Amino acid sequence: MTYISRLYMICYPNPALVASQLDPEQFARHYTVGSSRDYQGRMIFADIDPDFRHEYFDIDRGFSQLVPHEDGRPKATKFIASYRILEHMSFSAIRSLHLTTPAGYSLELKPAPFEPKPSMNQLRIYAEINPIRMLVLSKNNFTDFGAYITAPGNPKGTPKLLYTQLEFDIDEFLDEFALNPVMQPPIPGLHPSRLRDAIQEVRRVPTKTNKGLSLDCPFDRIPAKMYRHGFMFAAQEEHLFFPMPGLKTIEKDFYKFFRTMD
Repeated sequence: MTYISRLYMICYPNPALVASQLDPEQFARHYTVGSSRDYQGRMIFADIDPDFRHEYFDIDRGFSQLVPHEDGRPKATKFIASYRILEHMSFSAIRSLHLTTPAGYSLELKPAPFEPKPSMNQLRIYAEINPIRMLVLSKNNFTDFGAYITAPGNPKGTPKLLYTQLEFDIDEFLDEFALNPVMQPPIPGLHPSRLRDAIQEVRRVPTKTNKGLSLDCPFDRIPAKMYRHGFMFAAQEEHLFFPMPGLKTIEKDFYKFFRTMD
């Protein structure tokens, strides 16, 4: 049997560029429930144009090693690189983004122009996913945040970034925390008092635009319903946006994903 050689960029949990003979749905299930690596959790990967080439990656060598098993099964993975992947990836080569539940069901996202949603909040919370992973409180809007992080010389930045904004009402949280000081963390792993103090600091200091909330983004534990817009790949001069469908659309068109998402 002849298999198609495919190229995937794993964005979470471990960045990698991988050649495979599996289609995206098969690749998602292999990584989460069918692999001996014993990974249990969410996964994000991108389907990359197989014609993409960059001198940093030996893609042709990876494709040459995509040899089916003796019993005819397709070759599931051949790792091409595991370091500085996104930095050397062309946004024009990213064809789709796939979110995968721990049960192995995936949601395919297609790129689209970014259309901001109205918001009364002057502060936002961003989850950085790849290659750096932090939770950040920011006065920047969705696109400006990416430009800030990828600015040359930013000591906390990176040349390219994948991130998402969390659906979170700052004032509602402050009111609730004032009434219930023993409330559960509104974002997994982030103590409410830590978040309150950060909000007060950024509001108190006019020149402070961004404030780190956590040195590690607990993306694997953040409910999918908190992804406000979708996912953004950003660089200093460009961005690529993948909108997140509404829950009703996900339930209707991607029911297996919907049933196993949290």
